[in-house]
Amino acid sequence: MGYMGSGKSHISKLLSQKINFQLFELDRCISEETGMEISEIFAQKGEIYFRKIEKKLLNHLIKQNTNAVLSLGGGTPAYYDNIDIINEFSESFFLSVSVKTLCERLWHERLHRPIISRINHEDLPEFVSKHLFERNPFYAKAKHIIFTEGKSQEDICNEIIRLLNLQNL
Repeated sequence: MGYMGSGKSHISKLLSQKINFQLFELDRCISEETGMEISEIFAQKGEIYFRKIEKKLLNHLIKQNTNAVLSLGGGTPAYYDNIDIINEFSESFFLSVSVKTLCERLWHERLHRPIISRINHEDLPEFVSKHLFERNPFYAKAKHIIFTEGKSQEDICNEIIRLLNLQNL
């Protein structure tokens, strides 16, 4: 788990390959379930509809799949009792990244991220900081916090593998 731009997709993909676990990206699963892109769901059906589908699929995936890596959406832990379900049925990792680094990454990806596509460069740090302020209490409930600044994707995956005690896979 972590904020958009924290590296969840990249790290989960690499991690699942390294430990030979199946990978599920929750947003992709939602898109497959609904036949719509996430941005379309928000625009046409609204956030409440999205969060209900997200909750349903999270419950299904996390309870039905062992030996899997599940990459969450940035807001997933902050809704309903999702963080409690996540922690009850899995090991959880928060990829902690500085606002400065998030803004650098997100600015280059903004055209692919509808939520920030219209935010100007000067306002992005405030937008990200506000979201983190709201979400950090949920992210902080993760069983493990990985500080990613200055670490390679390989280093981050190896740290997760050590924490899971899976070095011998």
